[in-house]
Amino acid sequence: MIEGNFNAQTRTLRLAVEHGTPLATRRDQVLGQLVFCDGCCCGRVERGFPALPKDAIKARWKELKLNSVIQLTISGCLGPCDLANVACIISSEGRCEWLGGLSEAWQYETLICWAEECQRTRRFLALPATLAVHRFERFERPSTEPRACSLSSDAITTHPA
Repeated sequence: MIEGNFNAQTRTLRLAVEHGTPLATRRDQVLGQLVFCDGCCCGRVERGFPALPKDAIKARWKELKLNSVIQLTISGCLGPCDLANVACIISSEGRCEWLGGLSEAWQYETLICWAEECQRTRRFLALPATLAVHRFERFERPSTEPRACSLSSDAITTHPA
């Protein structure tokens, strides 16, 4: 039973979840997403970190109409604060590339030009080689078989898969 004063979109989503209907998005033409961290460290000049030119990035993204191909998100903390300023690039297939230590205008411009080229070719392209020194692995690759996670209301426990 749906309770509360929700808009039509939220009511539709809640009904789908209640009935076990798989959720789907209308944004199936999007090739990927570029997420910039604007959290506790990234972009915080008062803490000695380089500025994140988010207003300039957002203005260019809007001007070039890039969001229909590569969605732009300015996020809260993404986690690897020791590598501020951080960005995550996610393909529609779920692959992620992480960049850290972004601090110069040319780096942000390179990402905008990359998104423009993705738009022009209608393909999710590899990132330019000039950004290779900023790539990092976000999570340690497991050296053993992954473990399954089971959630309970009291704690999270892991079990061999």
